[in-house]
Amino acid sequence: MAEVLSIEELRGRIDVIDDQLVRLLNVRVACAVEVGRLKHEAGLPIYQPDREAQVLNRVRKAAGDLAGPLTAEAVVRIFERIIDEARRAERAASDPGDSPTIGE
Repeated sequence: MAEVLSIEELRGRIDVIDDQLVRLLNVRVACAVEVGRLKHEAGLPIYQPDREAQVLNRVRKAAGDLAGPLTAEAVVRIFERIIDEARRAERAASDPGDSPTIGE
């Protein structure tokens, strides 16, 4: 028989998942900042549409394969925002005098 959880218990689970997502997003952006540093050293532009398309296609496929409650297009929209914020952090890190706090 399936376990029946209360609203409070479900919200508690959501809070734990949110905390995990925040940690993972920060790890992801830290990787993107390092990629941005390497791009800067190599004289490459921060925005690379081919790579962005690759990532979006990969997460679209992963979401479609998972067949969860989020549609593939919903996952793509979420990742578009994640990529936008990662790109902002890359730019901020490559020009530290421009923005002391990433994400503001």
